[in-house]
Amino acid sequence: MEHIISHFQLQGAPIRCERYGNGHINETYLLETDAPHAYILQKVNRQVFPDVPNLMRNIQLVTSYLWQQTPDPRRVLTLVPTTDGQAYMVDPDGEFWRVYEFVTDSLCLDRPENERDLQQSGLAFGTFQNQLASFPAHTLKEIIPHFHDTPVRYEQLKDAIRMDRAGRVKEAKAEIEAYMAFEKYAGFLMNLLKQGELPLRVTHNDTKLNNVLLDAATRTPLCVIDLDTVMPGLAANDFGDSIRFGAATAREDEQDLSKVGMSLQLFEAYARGFLSACGTRLTPLEKETLPMGAMLMTLECGSRFLADYFNGDVYFHNARPGQNLCRARTHIKMAQDMESKLGQMQKIIESIV
Repeated sequence: MEHIISHFQLQGAPIRCERYGNGHINETYLLETDAPHAYILQKVNRQVFPDVPNLMRNIQLVTSYLWQQTPDPRRVLTLVPTTDGQAYMVDPDGEFWRVYEFVTDSLCLDRPENERDLQQSGLAFGTFQNQLASFPAHTLKEIIPHFHDTPVRYEQLKDAIRMDRAGRVKEAKAEIEAYMAFEKYAGFLMNLLKQGELPLRVTHNDTKLNNVLLDAATRTPLCVIDLDTVMPGLAANDFGDSIRFGAATAREDEQDLSKVGMSLQLFEAYARGFLSACGTRLTPLEKETLPMGAMLMTLECGSRFLADYFNGDVYFHNARPGQNLCRARTHIKMAQDMESKLGQMQKIIESIV
């Protein structure tokens, strides 16, 4: 590890380096020096992100742009350069390493403890949209092709059903039928994009509350983190993924489906934060598509859980047998609840606008 650390421009000499956080993708360490100064050291997962150079290029472009608007080290994720001025280094084994400034006096929540926490998350991601609204999204690379392309995700589910690699399709006939009943919605956003009616935006693509750093004292947002999936995309998808995660009334693997649904109260809390921070940046049609974005992101994620279950649980980590099927069930139940509440969600958006 000393060899890796020596390649970065750090303040002071390293005195401690320990595993940090609960992330499952990258290998993350808290690195401290005698300056004193703290950093986040990460090894990027090449299996999940095979094109690390372009991933890092995206992060450099976006963070540099944000720095021009907010030159505050606590409010922009800041890369520490290597000794030769690069954004990352490659070790002898071909692994990619990077270092970020540690954001002091901050906290990260895995779940909202109240409505205000979710509203603050909305403020963070709305600010992210606002600050990057004029950034040329098309100049970013698509790190994971078709990541939030719901029709493609449905085709991947159909492929998983046809292949039935783990021999499990017979156990999930009801779930397959439920997801296919929603396929009629799959192309809604992508068709509007193709028709030129929705603009391409810089999107985060993993807008969970735990990707927002909050000030430890005020619990107000500092900055958005985990920028590995920053790509061109749609505002409704970023909004929708936040609702899927934050406005759910139960855990994503809840086995009692009677507890599963979407809270309109939490939906409104997030929407108020998000839209107030976006200001006038979103078009009227973008605002209209936000409720549909919530349902589509829920369907999309659920279809991925179901496909992975049929493929033998090769992508998502499972803590117990059948967890992916359980996740797929909660997501279709939540999508069904969202479908019944689309009108109410639309009225909430209109009242905020």
